[in-house]
Amino acid sequence: MAEAADFQGTNPSPARRWLRRTGVLLTGVPLLAGLLQLPAAPPAEATGADASQAASGAGPVSVSVDALTPGAPTEGDTVTVSGTVTNKGRQDVTDAHVGLRVGPLLNTRSGIDGVAKNSTDVQSVIGPEVGDKYTEEFDKLTPGVSQPFTLSVPVNKLDLGEDGVYQLTVALSGQTSAQPWPQTLGVQRTFLPWQPDETSTKTKTTFLWPLVSTVHMTAETGSDEQQTPLFHDDELAEEISPGGRLDRMVALGEGLDVTWVVDPDLLASVEAMTDRYEVSGEGDEPVVGGHQEVAKRWLTEVQKAVTDKEVVALPFGDPDLASLAHNGTSVTGSLSHLKEATDVASRTVEAILHVKPLTDFAWPVDGAVDPSIVKVATSAGADKVIARSDTFEETAGLLYTPSAPRPIGGGTTAVVADARLSTAFQGDMTKASTSTLAVQRFLAQSLALDLQTGERRSVVVAPQRTPSASQARTMAEALGILQDGGWSESQDLMAAARAEPDPAAATKVPPASSYPSSLRKRELPRTTFEQIQRTQAKLDKFKVILSDQSRVVTPFGRALNRAMSVSWRGRQAEAAVYRSGVEAYLDTLTGRVRLIDKSEMKLSGRSATIPVTVQNNLVQGVEHLVLRLTSTSPTRLEIDGGAYEEQPVTVSGGHSQSVKFTTSANANGRATVIAQLYTQDGQKYGEPVTFDVKVTEITATVMLVIGGGVLLLVLAGFRMYTQRKRAAAREAEEQDRGADGDTDGPQNPEAAQERPTPESGADARTDAPEQPSDPAPDTAPEKAGPSGTGERVDR
Repeated sequence: MAEAADFQGTNPSPARRWLRRTGVLLTGVPLLAGLLQLPAAPPAEATGADASQAASGAGPVSVSVDALTPGAPTEGDTVTVSGTVTNKGRQDVTDAHVGLRVGPLLNTRSGIDGVAKNSTDVQSVIGPEVGDKYTEEFDKLTPGVSQPFTLSVPVNKLDLGEDGVYQLTVALSGQTSAQPWPQTLGVQRTFLPWQPDETSTKTKTTFLWPLVSTVHMTAETGSDEQQTPLFHDDELAEEISPGGRLDRMVALGEGLDVTWVVDPDLLASVEAMTDRYEVSGEGDEPVVGGHQEVAKRWLTEVQKAVTDKEVVALPFGDPDLASLAHNGTSVTGSLSHLKEATDVASRTVEAILHVKPLTDFAWPVDGAVDPSIVKVATSAGADKVIARSDTFEETAGLLYTPSAPRPIGGGTTAVVADARLSTAFQGDMTKASTSTLAVQRFLAQSLALDLQTGERRSVVVAPQRTPSASQARTMAEALGILQDGGWSESQDLMAAARAEPDPAAATKVPPASSYPSSLRKRELPRTTFEQIQRTQAKLDKFKVILSDQSRVVTPFGRALNRAMSVSWRGRQAEAAVYRSGVEAYLDTLTGRVRLIDKSEMKLSGRSATIPVTVQNNLVQGVEHLVLRLTSTSPTRLEIDGGAYEEQPVTVSGGHSQSVKFTTSANANGRATVIAQLYTQDGQKYGEPVTFDVKVTEITATVMLVIGGGVLLLVLAGFRMYTQRKRAAAREAEEQDRGADGDTDGPQNPEAAQERPTPESGADARTDAPEQPSDPAPDTAPEKAGPSGTGERVDR
């Protein structure tokens, strides 16, 4: 192991041994126990909290260190420690005082770990008290009551010697009624890095500053020209609002020398919020989002923060490389999604932040790698993999921490981040005490690393992906002290990756068996990638019929990238809901282009046309579709002289189109017809429509009957014509005779009596055959909806 020869502290000096012996002679055993800081065993009657604390090594008084300034003192500084002491026991503590104790120099990084692990153990050696002048006294500490304290000590009174990390302990001494002698009742250990002068071999430190969030946008967009996006929650607005997590990340990182690591999906989501957007509500109708100004302000601040800084773009959506390597590579097409997410990353970041990002870095979860993860990471174009030293362990017995870059073959470099520094800010940092201890431990580890060798090395710090606001504040505080210190200088990630590798450092990628089981349990399962691929297949079939593919391909493509996100780890149920929502919405859009159902049709004759209606309820037109009408009984009913006919289909958005097919009947009976849409590459599109056509053949006898009826109509018409012509001639003759009678008088009274009267003429016309009207048409007008029972077809 890298630190096999580690040991904690040094032996007590002769002066201290003499002091302890003198104490024994002067005060006896009780005082000896106090000087050695070893509390006596609790009496038999001590029970409950007192007994529990004694058994665990923690005293009955809790000591909290809420602030320590300066975190890395130099010559002439005054160290100020403030915090609180709280009596956790059941008895009053009397004659109490709190003071500082400087412990031994910690020569190794593992020694620092040991002190941090037992930071409240009163039974461990804690060193002598700095002096009575730098203490604060309490007459009595009542159970459950906290008392504040502040201790200020000039650094020259701490008796710090050579450069290095010192154990600094805040200890409370006092006595109880059960143990009426001076003793240490509570301690809190921390660290004091001491490097007053700058070194000539400063460690080059790279600190990654991640801007990553969870998934917020869905695949759904509005039908308007701008395609109003739909968010499944409004939590992103909280993160970017003043005081929110991402707001603090940007504000704190702006003044630091860091490498920004950005998920392009976060930038795209916030940019979508700068215009009209909607958020899924409790009901069916979404609500309009109202944080446009917040989004604009945050993006402006990010643009300012990254100016002249190194920016690394993760693949869009921050896909889970380990899950993809372990569970997704066997699913066809999964790696293509990673390549697509990588390709779109640079364009997204450059368009929004106006900087050209680096895209050749891959960052697996917690820097845990194995050969399959490296293979997947490099498949999309990355040639540098950010690993971490707790999984990329040293095997050569090095007694120091080597530089970060490790050539692992195939032109790929593993940039191994330091695990101790990278994990220093995990946990709850909302308490001032935990934050202060984390800062001092980080600084201590950094200085101890620098003092390991006399050569300059490159170190990378890769913290958790989504630090909380309090964790970000703690990180910024520690990094600010480090960058002002005398043992470290800042370096970009690319420079760290290109640094000279340590020839003694491990370069073999850990095997799959060494991958942490705790991480493997939280991976995205194979079903994730199967559903993503199923949805992608549907999208591929759908997009080829669209006149404007970008309105669908872009939102769905990004949604599928998000479905592979690291942020779904440990949230399997939510991830499944998201993926199913994407697929269901795509099914809804696909179903908006369909065939209208038809009922049974009647065909009377040897040939006719059958209309089939294609409906498009999308806002854009569809094309490149083929409608095929197939007869299942071509011997009875032929379509275009065969079993089927195909016709191309183009339908504008929001419209329907009726496609007509020519059919011919060969025999009476019922024939089943199937209408099916296809894409131009022969893939079925949508559900088929099946209906029956009832064929009734027209016989020769029927034709004779019809012909006879027509002949009768013609003869009747001819008879009416001749009768009307004769009647008109007689009427004209009578009119002529009437005119002569008026002039000469009646010449032939008998003839006048035989002249028909107007009434008799009317009666004669009434007896004439009535003229028939035009026959009704054989076909009904076309309808957009399904045809009714007994519908006739066009001949």
